[in-house]
Amino acid sequence: MTTAGILAAGRALPRKYVPVLVTTGLLAAMFAAGGIRYRGFAGGQVVLNVFVDNAFLLVVAAGMTFVILTGGIDLSVGSMVALSTMISASLVTHHGWPAPAVIALVLVIGAALGLGMGAIIHYFEIQPFIVTLAGMFLARGLCYTISTESISITDPTFTAFAQTKVPLGAGVWVSPSVVIAVVTVLVGAYVLHYTRLGRNVYAVGGSEQSALLMGLPVARTKIAVYTISGFCSALGGVLLSFYMLSGYGLHAVGMELDAIAAVVIGGTLLTGGSGYLLGTVLGVLVLGLIQTIISFEGTLSSWWTKIFIGLLLFAFILLQRLIGARKERH
Repeated sequence: MTTAGILAAGRALPRKYVPVLVTTGLLAAMFAAGGIRYRGFAGGQVVLNVFVDNAFLLVVAAGMTFVILTGGIDLSVGSMVALSTMISASLVTHHGWPAPAVIALVLVIGAALGLGMGAIIHYFEIQPFIVTLAGMFLARGLCYTISTESISITDPTFTAFAQTKVPLGAGVWVSPSVVIAVVTVLVGAYVLHYTRLGRNVYAVGGSEQSALLMGLPVARTKIAVYTISGFCSALGGVLLSFYMLSGYGLHAVGMELDAIAAVVIGGTLLTGGSGYLLGTVLGVLVLGLIQTIISFEGTLSSWWTKIFIGLLLFAFILLQRLIGARKERH
Protein backbone atom coordinates (compact mmCIF):
# COMPACT_ATOMS: atom_id res chain seq x y z
CA MET A 1 0.00 0.00 0.00
CA THR A 2 1.27 3.46 -0.93
CA THR A 3 1.73 6.29 1.56
CA ALA A 4 -1.31 8.03 0.13
CA GLY A 5 -3.35 4.88 0.59
CA ILE A 6 -2.30 4.56 4.22
CA LEU A 7 -3.23 8.20 4.88
CA ALA A 8 -6.58 7.73 3.16
CA ALA A 9 -7.28 4.62 5.26
CA GLY A 10 -6.36 6.56 8.41
CA ARG A 11 -8.77 9.36 7.48
CA ALA A 12 -11.51 6.81 6.75
CA LEU A 13 -11.11 5.19 10.16
CA PRO A 14 -13.64 6.57 12.69
CA ARG A 15 -11.87 8.55 15.42
CA LYS A 16 -13.63 6.58 18.17
CA TYR A 17 -11.57 3.50 17.21
CA VAL A 18 -8.20 5.26 17.30
CA PRO A 19 -7.51 5.00 21.09
CA VAL A 20 -8.37 1.28 21.14
CA LEU A 21 -6.10 0.62 18.17
CA VAL A 22 -3.29 2.60 19.81
CA THR A 23 -3.70 0.50 22.98
CA THR A 24 -3.67 -2.69 20.91
CA GLY A 25 -0.47 -1.59 19.18
CA LEU A 26 1.13 -0.66 22.50
CA LEU A 27 0.22 -4.06 23.97
CA ALA A 28 1.67 -5.88 20.96
CA ALA A 29 4.86 -3.81 21.10
CA MET A 30 5.32 -4.46 24.84
CA PHE A 31 4.81 -8.19 24.37
CA ALA A 32 7.22 -8.31 21.43
CA ALA A 33 9.87 -6.33 23.32
CA GLY A 34 9.50 -8.56 26.38
CA GLY A 35 9.72 -11.69 24.26
CA ILE A 36 12.95 -10.45 22.64
CA ARG A 37 14.59 -9.26 25.85
CA TYR A 38 13.59 -11.95 28.37
CA ARG A 39 13.82 -15.70 28.05
CA GLY A 40 10.48 -17.41 28.67
CA PHE A 41 8.51 -14.15 28.49
CA ALA A 42 6.64 -15.15 25.33
CA GLY A 43 5.29 -18.34 26.90
CA GLY A 44 1.52 -18.71 26.93
CA GLN A 45 1.36 -19.08 30.70
CA VAL A 46 3.08 -15.72 31.21
CA VAL A 47 0.24 -14.01 29.36
CA LEU A 48 -2.39 -16.02 31.21
CA ASN A 49 -0.75 -15.14 34.52
CA VAL A 50 -1.47 -11.49 33.75
CA PHE A 51 -5.16 -12.43 33.69
CA VAL A 52 -4.82 -14.59 36.82
CA ASP A 53 -3.13 -11.81 38.80
CA ASN A 54 -5.51 -9.09 37.62
CA ALA A 55 -8.89 -10.83 37.36
CA PHE A 56 -10.30 -8.80 40.26
CA LEU A 57 -9.04 -5.54 38.72
CA LEU A 58 -10.65 -6.46 35.39
CA VAL A 59 -14.04 -6.90 37.06
CA VAL A 60 -13.72 -3.59 38.94
CA ALA A 61 -12.58 -1.78 35.77
CA ALA A 62 -15.54 -3.21 33.84
CA GLY A 63 -17.92 -1.58 36.32
CA MET A 64 -15.89 1.64 36.19
CA THR A 65 -16.28 1.68 32.39
CA PHE A 66 -20.07 2.00 32.73
CA VAL A 67 -19.66 4.99 35.06
CA ILE A 68 -17.05 6.81 32.95
CA LEU A 69 -19.11 6.27 29.79
CA THR A 70 -21.80 8.46 31.38
CA GLY A 71 -19.20 11.14 32.18
CA GLY A 72 -19.06 10.18 35.89
CA ILE A 73 -16.40 8.78 38.20
CA ASP A 74 -16.42 6.31 41.09
CA LEU A 75 -13.69 6.70 43.70
CA SER A 76 -15.27 4.22 46.12
CA VAL A 77 -14.42 1.02 44.26
CA GLY A 78 -11.10 0.26 46.00
CA SER A 79 -12.60 0.72 49.46
CA MET A 80 -15.60 -1.38 48.45
CA VAL A 81 -13.23 -4.16 47.38
CA ALA A 82 -11.51 -4.02 50.78
CA LEU A 83 -14.86 -3.98 52.63
CA SER A 84 -15.97 -7.03 50.64
CA THR A 85 -12.85 -8.93 51.69
CA MET A 86 -13.38 -7.95 55.33
CA ILE A 87 -17.04 -8.96 55.38
CA SER A 88 -16.26 -12.24 53.64
CA ALA A 89 -13.35 -13.10 55.94
CA SER A 90 -15.20 -12.11 59.11
CA LEU A 91 -18.40 -14.00 58.36
CA VAL A 92 -16.82 -17.25 57.17
CA THR A 93 -13.98 -17.30 59.73
CA HIS A 94 -15.47 -15.81 62.89
CA HIS A 95 -19.18 -16.51 62.44
CA GLY A 96 -19.20 -19.73 60.43
CA TRP A 97 -21.47 -18.54 57.64
CA PRO A 98 -21.60 -20.71 54.49
CA ALA A 99 -19.60 -19.27 51.62
CA PRO A 100 -22.53 -18.95 49.13
CA ALA A 101 -24.56 -16.88 51.63
CA VAL A 102 -21.57 -14.64 52.35
CA ILE A 103 -20.89 -14.03 48.65
CA ALA A 104 -24.56 -13.22 48.00
CA LEU A 105 -24.65 -10.77 50.92
CA VAL A 106 -21.45 -9.03 49.82
CA LEU A 107 -22.79 -8.56 46.28
CA VAL A 108 -26.05 -7.11 47.60
CA ILE A 109 -24.17 -4.68 49.88
CA GLY A 110 -21.97 -3.51 47.00
CA ALA A 111 -24.93 -2.97 44.68
CA ALA A 112 -26.88 -1.16 47.43
CA LEU A 113 -23.98 1.20 48.15
CA GLY A 114 -23.64 1.97 44.45
CA LEU A 115 -27.38 2.53 44.11
CA GLY A 116 -27.36 4.94 47.05
CA MET A 117 -24.48 6.97 45.63
CA GLY A 118 -26.10 7.09 42.19
CA ALA A 119 -29.37 8.35 43.67
CA ILE A 120 -27.59 11.07 45.66
CA ILE A 121 -25.56 12.14 42.62
CA HIS A 122 -28.64 12.54 40.44
CA TYR A 123 -31.39 13.76 42.73
CA PHE A 124 -29.26 16.13 44.80
CA GLU A 125 -27.18 17.17 41.77
CA ILE A 126 -23.88 16.69 43.58
CA GLN A 127 -20.66 16.03 41.67
CA PRO A 128 -19.83 12.29 41.44
CA PHE A 129 -16.29 13.04 42.67
CA ILE A 130 -17.62 14.31 46.02
CA VAL A 131 -20.26 11.62 46.55
CA THR A 132 -17.99 8.71 45.69
CA LEU A 133 -15.17 10.23 47.74
CA ALA A 134 -17.54 10.11 50.71
CA GLY A 135 -18.38 6.52 49.78
CA MET A 136 -14.67 5.72 49.69
CA PHE A 137 -14.13 6.98 53.24
CA LEU A 138 -17.33 5.28 54.44
CA ALA A 139 -16.41 1.86 53.06
CA ARG A 140 -12.78 2.08 54.23
CA GLY A 141 -13.93 3.16 57.70
CA LEU A 142 -16.38 0.26 57.90
CA CYS A 143 -13.44 -2.10 57.27
CA TYR A 144 -11.83 -1.00 60.53
CA THR A 145 -15.06 -1.34 62.51
CA ILE A 146 -14.87 -5.05 61.63
CA SER A 147 -11.18 -5.44 62.49
CA THR A 148 -7.97 -3.47 62.35
CA GLU A 149 -6.01 -6.67 61.70
CA SER A 150 -5.86 -9.01 58.74
CA ILE A 151 -8.33 -11.92 58.93
CA SER A 152 -7.22 -15.21 57.35
CA ILE A 153 -9.75 -17.28 55.43
CA THR A 154 -9.60 -21.03 56.01
CA ASP A 155 -13.09 -21.88 54.74
CA PRO A 156 -12.92 -25.06 52.58
CA THR A 157 -14.98 -23.52 49.76
CA PHE A 158 -12.73 -20.46 49.52
CA THR A 159 -9.51 -22.47 49.70
CA ALA A 160 -10.74 -25.03 47.15
CA PHE A 161 -11.68 -22.22 44.77
CA ALA A 162 -8.31 -20.54 45.28
CA GLN A 163 -6.40 -23.75 44.53
CA THR A 164 -8.44 -24.80 41.48
CA LYS A 165 -6.84 -24.56 38.05
CA VAL A 166 -8.86 -24.54 34.83
CA PRO A 167 -6.70 -26.33 32.21
CA LEU A 168 -6.67 -24.88 28.69
CA GLY A 169 -4.46 -27.52 27.12
CA ALA A 170 -0.77 -27.45 26.16
CA GLY A 171 0.15 -27.22 29.84
CA VAL A 172 -1.42 -23.80 30.41
CA TRP A 173 -4.21 -22.89 32.82
CA VAL A 174 -6.22 -20.09 34.36
CA SER A 175 -7.95 -19.67 37.70
CA PRO A 176 -11.76 -19.77 38.07
CA SER A 177 -11.55 -16.04 38.84
CA VAL A 178 -10.41 -15.42 35.27
CA VAL A 179 -13.46 -17.29 33.96
CA ILE A 180 -15.72 -15.13 36.15
CA ALA A 181 -13.95 -11.97 34.97
CA VAL A 182 -14.31 -12.93 31.30
CA VAL A 183 -18.01 -13.74 31.77
CA THR A 184 -18.47 -10.36 33.51
CA VAL A 185 -16.85 -8.54 30.59
CA LEU A 186 -18.93 -10.44 28.01
CA VAL A 187 -22.16 -9.71 29.87
CA GLY A 188 -21.15 -6.06 30.24
CA ALA A 189 -20.31 -5.78 26.53
CA TYR A 190 -23.67 -7.31 25.62
CA VAL A 191 -25.50 -4.85 27.90
CA LEU A 192 -23.63 -1.86 26.45
CA HIS A 193 -24.11 -2.73 22.79
CA TYR A 194 -27.34 -4.73 22.56
CA THR A 195 -29.69 -3.39 25.23
CA ARG A 196 -31.64 -0.19 25.80
CA LEU A 197 -29.65 0.49 28.97
CA GLY A 198 -26.41 0.41 26.99
CA ARG A 199 -27.74 2.84 24.38
CA ASN A 200 -28.91 5.14 27.17
CA VAL A 201 -25.46 5.00 28.82
CA TYR A 202 -23.79 6.24 25.62
CA ALA A 203 -26.51 8.86 25.09
CA VAL A 204 -26.18 10.27 28.63
CA GLY A 205 -22.39 10.36 28.28
CA GLY A 206 -22.64 12.12 24.93
CA SER A 207 -24.92 14.85 26.26
CA GLU A 208 -27.10 14.54 29.35
CA GLN A 209 -29.16 17.58 28.31
CA SER A 210 -29.86 16.10 24.88
CA ALA A 211 -30.78 12.78 26.48
CA LEU A 212 -33.32 14.58 28.69
CA LEU A 213 -34.80 16.40 25.70
CA MET A 214 -35.11 13.06 23.89
CA GLY A 215 -37.11 11.69 26.81
CA LEU A 216 -34.52 9.10 27.84
CA PRO A 217 -34.56 7.84 31.46
CA VAL A 218 -31.47 9.76 32.60
CA ALA A 219 -32.12 9.26 36.32
CA ARG A 220 -32.59 5.52 35.98
CA THR A 221 -29.51 5.23 33.76
CA LYS A 222 -27.20 7.15 36.09
CA ILE A 223 -28.38 5.21 39.13
CA ALA A 224 -28.00 1.94 37.20
CA VAL A 225 -24.36 2.55 36.25
CA TYR A 226 -23.33 3.27 39.85
CA THR A 227 -25.26 0.19 40.98
CA ILE A 228 -23.37 -1.87 38.39
CA SER A 229 -20.08 -0.35 39.54
CA GLY A 230 -20.88 -1.16 43.18
CA PHE A 231 -21.82 -4.72 42.24
CA CYS A 232 -18.62 -5.19 40.22
CA SER A 233 -16.55 -3.76 43.09
CA ALA A 234 -18.09 -6.26 45.50
CA LEU A 235 -17.51 -9.09 43.02
CA GLY A 236 -13.91 -7.92 42.60
CA GLY A 237 -13.59 -8.03 46.39
CA VAL A 238 -14.83 -11.61 46.43
CA LEU A 239 -12.27 -12.54 43.76
CA LEU A 240 -9.54 -10.77 45.75
CA SER A 241 -10.62 -12.81 48.80
CA PHE A 242 -10.08 -15.96 46.77
CA TYR A 243 -6.72 -14.65 45.53
CA MET A 244 -5.39 -13.50 48.93
CA LEU A 245 -7.38 -15.83 51.21
CA SER A 246 -7.66 -12.98 53.67
CA GLY A 247 -9.58 -9.84 54.46
CA TYR A 248 -7.77 -6.64 55.37
CA GLY A 249 -8.71 -2.98 55.60
CA LEU A 250 -5.60 -2.03 53.61
CA HIS A 251 -6.40 -4.30 50.68
CA ALA A 252 -6.94 -2.54 47.35
CA VAL A 253 -5.56 0.84 48.43
CA GLY A 254 -5.39 2.88 45.23
CA MET A 255 -7.27 0.30 43.16
CA GLU A 256 -9.78 2.96 42.13
CA LEU A 257 -6.93 4.79 40.40
CA ASP A 258 -5.72 1.59 38.71
CA ALA A 259 -9.26 0.96 37.45
CA ILE A 260 -9.58 4.50 36.10
CA ALA A 261 -6.15 4.20 34.48
CA ALA A 262 -7.11 0.92 32.80
CA VAL A 263 -10.33 2.44 31.44
CA VAL A 264 -8.59 5.57 30.12
CA ILE A 265 -5.66 3.65 28.61
CA GLY A 266 -8.29 1.38 27.04
CA GLY A 267 -9.62 4.35 25.09
CA THR A 268 -12.75 5.39 27.00
CA LEU A 269 -13.15 9.16 27.04
CA LEU A 270 -13.20 10.71 30.51
CA THR A 271 -15.91 13.08 29.30
CA GLY A 272 -18.13 10.09 28.48
CA GLY A 273 -20.01 8.93 25.42
CA SER A 274 -17.23 6.94 23.74
CA GLY A 275 -15.41 3.74 24.71
CA TYR A 276 -15.54 -0.03 24.74
CA LEU A 277 -15.18 -2.77 27.33
CA LEU A 278 -12.70 -4.48 25.00
CA GLY A 279 -10.50 -1.42 25.40
CA THR A 280 -10.76 -1.74 29.18
CA VAL A 281 -9.57 -5.36 28.92
CA LEU A 282 -6.59 -4.17 26.86
CA GLY A 283 -5.91 -1.44 29.43
CA VAL A 284 -5.80 -3.98 32.26
CA LEU A 285 -3.46 -6.15 30.18
CA VAL A 286 -1.15 -3.17 29.61
CA LEU A 287 -0.97 -2.51 33.35
CA GLY A 288 -0.36 -6.19 34.03
CA LEU A 289 2.36 -6.43 31.37
CA ILE A 290 4.15 -3.42 32.85
CA GLN A 291 4.28 -5.24 36.19
CA THR A 292 5.43 -8.45 34.48
CA ILE A 293 8.22 -6.71 32.55
CA ILE A 294 9.48 -5.02 35.72
CA SER A 295 9.46 -8.41 37.49
CA PHE A 296 11.45 -10.00 34.67
CA GLU A 297 13.92 -7.10 34.67
CA GLY A 298 14.66 -7.74 38.34
CA THR A 299 16.68 -4.56 38.88
CA LEU A 300 13.81 -2.04 38.91
CA SER A 301 11.75 -1.04 41.94
CA SER A 302 8.04 -1.81 41.86
CA TRP A 303 7.46 1.95 42.03
CA TRP A 304 8.49 2.13 38.37
CA THR A 305 5.10 0.57 37.64
CA LYS A 306 3.40 3.76 38.86
CA ILE A 307 5.82 5.93 36.89
CA PHE A 308 5.11 4.10 33.62
CA ILE A 309 1.36 4.13 34.27
CA GLY A 310 1.51 7.87 34.91
CA LEU A 311 3.36 8.49 31.66
CA LEU A 312 0.86 6.35 29.73
CA LEU A 313 -2.04 8.23 31.28
CA PHE A 314 -0.55 11.55 30.22
CA ALA A 315 -0.08 10.23 26.69
CA PHE A 316 -3.63 8.85 26.38
CA ILE A 317 -5.26 11.94 27.88
CA LEU A 318 -3.37 14.07 25.35
CA LEU A 319 -4.48 11.68 22.59
CA GLN A 320 -8.09 12.04 23.72
CA ARG A 321 -7.74 15.81 23.73
CA LEU A 322 -6.29 15.83 20.21
CA ILE A 323 -9.09 13.62 18.93
CA GLY A 324 -11.67 15.85 20.63
CA ALA A 325 -10.10 18.99 19.18
CA ARG A 326 -10.13 17.58 15.65
CA LYS A 327 -13.76 16.52 16.09
CA GLU A 328 -14.72 20.07 17.18
CA ARG A 329 -12.98 21.62 14.17
CA HIS A 330 -14.92 19.35 11.83
